[in-house]
Amino acid sequence: MSRPVIFDLFHTLLNGADEERDRVVGEMALMVGVAPAALVAAYHASWRERLVRWDVEETVRILAGQLGGTPTDEQVTRAGQHRRALARRVLGRVSTATLGVLDALRDDGHPLALISNATSETAEAWPQSPLARRFDVAVFSCEVGLAKPDPAIYRTAAERLGVAPAECVFVGDGADGELAGAAAVGMTVFRTTEHNDTDPTWGGAAFPTLGDLPALLREPSATGVEAPGRTSA
Repeated sequence: MSRPVIFDLFHTLLNGADEERDRVVGEMALMVGVAPAALVAAYHASWRERLVRWDVEETVRILAGQLGGTPTDEQVTRAGQHRRALARRVLGRVSTATLGVLDALRDDGHPLALISNATSETAEAWPQSPLARRFDVAVFSCEVGLAKPDPAIYRTAAERLGVAPAECVFVGDGADGELAGAAAVGMTVFRTTEHNDTDPTWGGAAFPTLGDLPALLREPSATGVEAPGRTSA
């Protein structure tokens, strides 16, 4: 069996749409009666809770309340629907080139998994996305209560694939310390810069476009089990 490949989602398989997300959160603020800039700032500050604890309605209620708002259930529902619509749009924008790479990897016999630090609306939208049917396993932080770089989330993905972490290749842009986290559990790590040069200090293997990956995995150096680490400055 070819080695399993575990991918990050945002800024790895598709653009994270950070500016659009902030715009949508500002629009949600108007729906629930709080200042747009304040809600955007609160979203940024609460990223950890949103990744592992709160669903979209909890997020709206809690953050609006912290900002002095008292939204009705109808307002919260409307704002939540607005945020869910964004998640569906973003996942639907995955390029045909990326889908082709995933299909090529599957044709080469690689089992595919996803580990994403993602909020609940992304996990909800995932099954209807063009990406979902190409993956054997998808692990979302909001569903398992763990976020990268916690070693347990990498081990969870490997366990669901039925392999040891050291048998896996991890591919990500490097947000949230994910590359070091994958290396720490023994995975071979590749950094992609196609959508964002998130972790330029990473000293391990890197490639500029996802289309380079299938050939890289066919090279003898990709069949080993040692994960490249950071180089010292």
